[in-house]
Amino acid sequence: MKIAIPVSGKNQDSAVAASFGRAAYFLIHDDATGLETILENAAMQSAGGAGIQAAQAIVDSGVQALITPQCGNNAAKVLIAAGIKLYKSQPDLSARGNIGAFRKKQLEELLDIHEGFHGR
Repeated sequence: MKIAIPVSGKNQDSAVAASFGRAAYFLIHDDATGLETILENAAMQSAGGAGIQAAQAIVDSGVQALITPQCGNNAAKVLIAAGIKLYKSQPDLSARGNIGAFRKKQLEELLDIHEGFHGR
């Protein structure tokens, strides 16, 4: 299973980014192989639609689960339509810690989807 998590740095010890669509990077962890890839978020500086663009990049990378503190409605629609499960990150854990918590089934599904920021 491939797991994605928005991060502020280029490794699994990085902090989880506060915003999915505006995260600098995504850490893609492949549980089957143990390989990790850093995906630069090209949508980070986008004037609009950053969440949708970021979601499409996650879909294109073959991820099955996303761990994030929050997600906007439009991005969530793209992710859910692709069969990607959303999980709420734990704020006191690094990306590595959240991946570990996910493996232990300690993360809750992310059900509180916000309306998005849409230029605010």
